[in-house]
Amino acid sequence: MTNVLESLNKALHQALAADERVLLLGEDILDPYGGAFKVTRGLSESFPNQVLSTPISEAAIVGVAIGMALRGLRPVVEIMFGDFVTLTADQLINHAAKFHWMYNHQVIAPLVVRTPMGGRRGYGPTHSQTLEKLFLGVPGLRVLAPAPLGNPGSLLLNAIHSDDPVLFIENKLLYLLPIENDSEASEFEISETTGDDDAGQDIPFGPDQIPGSSYADRAFSAPQYSLRLRGAPRPTLTLATYGYMLDLARQAALRLAYEHEIFIEIVCPTQLAPFQTSQIIASARRTRRLLTLEEGSGDLGWGAEVVSRVAQAIGPQLLAVDRLAALPLPIPASGALEAIALPGVDQIVQICQKIQQSR
Repeated sequence: MTNVLESLNKALHQALAADERVLLLGEDILDPYGGAFKVTRGLSESFPNQVLSTPISEAAIVGVAIGMALRGLRPVVEIMFGDFVTLTADQLINHAAKFHWMYNHQVIAPLVVRTPMGGRRGYGPTHSQTLEKLFLGVPGLRVLAPAPLGNPGSLLLNAIHSDDPVLFIENKLLYLLPIENDSEASEFEISETTGDDDAGQDIPFGPDQIPGSSYADRAFSAPQYSLRLRGAPRPTLTLATYGYMLDLARQAALRLAYEHEIFIEIVCPTQLAPFQTSQIIASARRTRRLLTLEEGSGDLGWGAEVVSRVAQAIGPQLLAVDRLAALPLPIPASGALEAIALPGVDQIVQICQKIQQSR
């Protein structure tokens, strides 16, 4: 069974083999090291002219990549630890995400910035954060987060082929998880839909008022997954999450079913910006109860926006809603303290029990 790391690595091999305009940039990505988490292993050996090792300057790496993109290349950047995407913020927010508009749709900046996020590895406060919420809501920047379902490599290929600048979030604990699809051997029924359902309305730009969208590539699609325990009664609670948190959600779903007879539907989008909420809203309309789960800190986070949009859509139909996320603290290096700071299965189970009691 293929795991997420292998799927992403295979996708990069395919992208570089298919198009010489695709270049890979990053720190320590050359073989035999192959990157800090080995997603780029074997690439420099197979494509020595397309894999470039860079100095330690995240702002410079992304700045060079944007220049390449403007000249017709399709760069893929690896930022070794997601904590350092803060150093790329100016390049992404003030440049790559805006050029399509600033130059009246005459240019595009198709680049992908890949980076591992998340804790539970004991790496401490500066190498364990989950910071993607800082980039949600930036006009023109697409944010993707693969899950251990479907084909994560296909999502990466879509990002590389897209004309948009993309921030591609890979949770560290996601890499070695096996990719699960809907099969009789799975405990969950998995359904998949695709679409860019919250891309926003057309906005006129330029002297001729030519309609333009928030994103350069309107054909882009990213899967949304819905999971239900196979053969279980109708779910009475919706749990919305993404990335590695899906694994914790599935563990909690099994405990809730077998120990408490509470049955939930898990909804997992792979696109965080523009927001994908159609499946979440549809599920919450059926269950009337909603819990959001994310590894980043909860204040002003992804879950808060999801709750807001669901409340706007179905309003008084909601019986109960809650959010679960990391505590608003730096991530400790101590394993015991890290487990307290980050959301876990026990907390999911407890909150779902509380929500279920709402009538």
